[in-house]
Amino acid sequence: MIATLLIGLREGLEAALVVGVLLAYVGKLNRPDAARKIWLGVAAAILLSLGLGAILTYGAYGLSFTAQEAIGGSLSILAVAMVTWMVFWMLKMSRGISGELRGQVDRALVGSGWAVALIGFVSVAREGIETALFIWATTRASGTAPLVGFLTAISGILIAIAIGWALYKGLLRVNLTVFFRWTGVLLLVFAAGVLAYGIHDLQEAGFLPGPFVAAPEGAGPVVAAWFGEAAWAFNVSHIIAPDGLIAVILKGTLGFAPEMTKLEVLAWAGYLIITLPLFLVRSYAGQHATRKERP
Repeated sequence: MIATLLIGLREGLEAALVVGVLLAYVGKLNRPDAARKIWLGVAAAILLSLGLGAILTYGAYGLSFTAQEAIGGSLSILAVAMVTWMVFWMLKMSRGISGELRGQVDRALVGSGWAVALIGFVSVAREGIETALFIWATTRASGTAPLVGFLTAISGILIAIAIGWALYKGLLRVNLTVFFRWTGVLLLVFAAGVLAYGIHDLQEAGFLPGPFVAAPEGAGPVVAAWFGEAAWAFNVSHIIAPDGLIAVILKGTLGFAPEMTKLEVLAWAGYLIITLPLFLVRSYAGQHATRKERP
């Protein structure tokens, strides 16, 4: 639940900030007609995101176990790729996104002006699709009921809307650099857990070597170590009950499960070793560059 709340808060705040920039700019241009079109685009993006979430949650029912695990694992890995891209993209674009959005609105207002609705749609749909996919993947990985995951994410989005409104009205000041840096770190940690769960799904489907597949005939000891019982990295289910509260919390935050395969642990650790230092170095370098640009 912590992960879905944070995802809703982080993605919701990004969307709220973008919509706030668009509305403030068309308000400055005295174009209420453009503001209404932006809201139409936002509403369409929200409907698209909700529809995607419903398809992900209920669309796999009726499929075979292997198909469900294969689809689930593939979409979990896709969710990790999208969130990783989003975290680094936001790091790169945050310094100039306001000016870029204003330029897009200027070009969109030429003619009928309906292109501003498309800007509102694309800006929110990008965050909404990522949110729907990652919430679905995180909820599956943590074993949380879909309704609980959905309501927790909605809570995060409502908090984000309140913060965005307060920022828009000048009632609140938040160091967004610090906020996006540390929520980005947490998202990467959550993404590592989703990646491990996606690997586990693909192992259960038999698409990757693991404990559910026998070693190929004649395989050497190095290859055989990734199949059958030898594929488990550890099993502490006798200490931490897999369906207990501690296991649910660890799984929903760190991606730790009482039983993990070698391939899961390798993917989890490799992802964090690569992404976390790179993200922090780029984040602090961007902050340093911004300070140098200020007079």
